[in-house]
Amino acid sequence: MTINKICKPTEGVQNGHYIFLNLKYFVQMKKTILLISLFLTSFINAQTIGLQLFANGLSSPVDIAHPANDARLFVVEKSGKIKIVNPNGTVNATPFITITGISTGAEQGLLGLAFHPNYATNGLFFVNYTNTAGDTVIARYGVSSDPNIANPTGTILMIIDQPFSNHNGGCLRFGPDGYLYIGMGDGGSGGDPNGYAQNTTVDTSFPSRVFLGKMLRINVDSITGFLNYGIPPTNPYAGQAGIEEIWAKGLRNPWKFSFNRLNGDLWIADVGQNIIEEVNKIESPLSDSGLNFGWNCFEGNASYSSSGSCPLYAATVAPVSVYSHTSSRCSITGGYFYTGTAYPNFSGKYIFADYCTAEIAWIDNTGNITWAYDASGVITTFGEDKDGELYICNSTSLYKIIDTSLDVETFNNQSVKVFPNPAKNLVNITCTNNTLQSITITDLLGKKVFFETVEPKLEYSINVSNLQKGIYFLEAENTIGKIVKTKLIIE
Repeated sequence: MTINKICKPTEGVQNGHYIFLNLKYFVQMKKTILLISLFLTSFINAQTIGLQLFANGLSSPVDIAHPANDARLFVVEKSGKIKIVNPNGTVNATPFITITGISTGAEQGLLGLAFHPNYATNGLFFVNYTNTAGDTVIARYGVSSDPNIANPTGTILMIIDQPFSNHNGGCLRFGPDGYLYIGMGDGGSGGDPNGYAQNTTVDTSFPSRVFLGKMLRINVDSITGFLNYGIPPTNPYAGQAGIEEIWAKGLRNPWKFSFNRLNGDLWIADVGQNIIEEVNKIESPLSDSGLNFGWNCFEGNASYSSSGSCPLYAATVAPVSVYSHTSSRCSITGGYFYTGTAYPNFSGKYIFADYCTAEIAWIDNTGNITWAYDASGVITTFGEDKDGELYICNSTSLYKIIDTSLDVETFNNQSVKVFPNPAKNLVNITCTNNTLQSITITDLLGKKVFFETVEPKLEYSINVSNLQKGIYFLEAENTIGKIVKTKLIIE
């Protein structure tokens, strides 16, 4: 059958996400929608990811964003529209904005959206799109007097010349430092034939191409010289004409990066070439030393090119996790580190997907990947709401990511109960089948704040008076290694 699909080309599926091309898709490469490891016992072996339909009526969505503390979700469509999805799942009939003058071929289009951290007071937002010349444009817009409608006229901040139609990157995000980060692909074709990702020498014929294969960082609240933005003084190349915007180099096609909203860590999913997909993690506070992610000298953790300009692998940022092109996997779609509270099983995990198989996976705090759910179609982007709950889009719809294995209410109906919850000083834990062997409490970042091995008995009491007020996760493990989790609120 023929479907609309975001995909890499079939010449070895090396060239990054191709946006909504019509092509033959082999049904046998896809599994039916599957719920993984759903246990009907009082304990569970593993987390179970599921998808819950949230909104329909979308067309080729490629990004999801929201202003700070705003319950609405703004979905970016490749054709140039940004649509508002309300908290009840309805989609506004009138788009928030329709941006014109866009090329939508291959990996081009309206690709990224980021709201100013002070959007509630200044109404500013920023977009990344491909113009009719095929070049990347970063532009600033503002909301009108109607909070659901933007002013149609924007200000262009920068234009970056693109030699090919693929590897545009497209993602924009504000970091914890208040600066705007811009992910740029290496310019396209395959293998970075012009060596843009490692290059920091300005070509006077195409000066903006020095930004290809880089992570840029700019200050949208100031102006430097004749620019429509400022240069952060801590940028590694600040003061060097033509390359001051560069924060890091050595990227191939960072199809989605995100910041952990609780601690500021940066997660980058970089699409691979022939063999390896990679995820990079940069812990906060972010380095200003000029990071090098290695492409095209390295693909993930393996050597790719041996040119004389290549650094040693030890001088590059090693991926926190990689996976190979097996089981039809071929192109990573970056997601988010889970910071919500609705699904305790997701705590401490970075959740992402493979575009080609539509499989959703997570990375734990040791860097291990667990493939947890196989969706239908494709997964083009992830999103995060104001509470840290996660969403994905396929070609027409928005879904919420849920844990189908054990919610909080189910936990309290099982053989283990926790009370009082919320708690101030003591937490009581009962186990009616007398098989509990350990109790663990972690914070929202996955840091262990309490652990105790216990002898089997019916009830335990834990002193939590030393924990700060907030939301935690309590994990109870039985004598055969089965686990249940619940939220624990400390008042």
